[in-house]
Amino acid sequence: MHPATGASRRHVLATGGLAALSAVLAPRLAIADEKAVNEELKKLFGDKKAEAGKVKIDVPQIAENGLVVPVGIDVESPMTAEDYVKAVHIFADGNPLPQVVSYRFSPACGKASAATRMRLAQTQNVVCVAEMSNGKLYSAKAEVKVTIGGCGG
Repeated sequence: MHPATGASRRHVLATGGLAALSAVLAPRLAIADEKAVNEELKKLFGDKKAEAGKVKIDVPQIAENGLVVPVGIDVESPMTAEDYVKAVHIFADGNPLPQVVSYRFSPACGKASAATRMRLAQTQNVVCVAEMSNGKLYSAKAEVKVTIGGCGG
């Protein structure tokens, strides 16, 4: 029995096979866009607008392998009890789910920076939003061109 449909494998194959299976999987394969990123930002911050500045995203301009794209973030902040970065959220506007990762910081961190690797499904923008202790938001955006087999895309 397939957990999403309740149909047996034999039934799925007898009634259209791949067409039936693709109908089940298709909604999960949808790609986010800039609108989806904006909706996620609205869920997190309401109508607050982010200012440019203070946030640096370190991503390659061209990624030959979209499976492991390195991403580094650094936010300018004194990281004192009165003025620090509370959180940093990273979004990708061409992936199935727009929010990739969130980091939480405290003054004890001493520095607001982090690095990870993420999967990018296609050429797209990576958006980073930093939430400060005083409630202000800062953001940065960078486009990453994902090539297919190193031949462009």
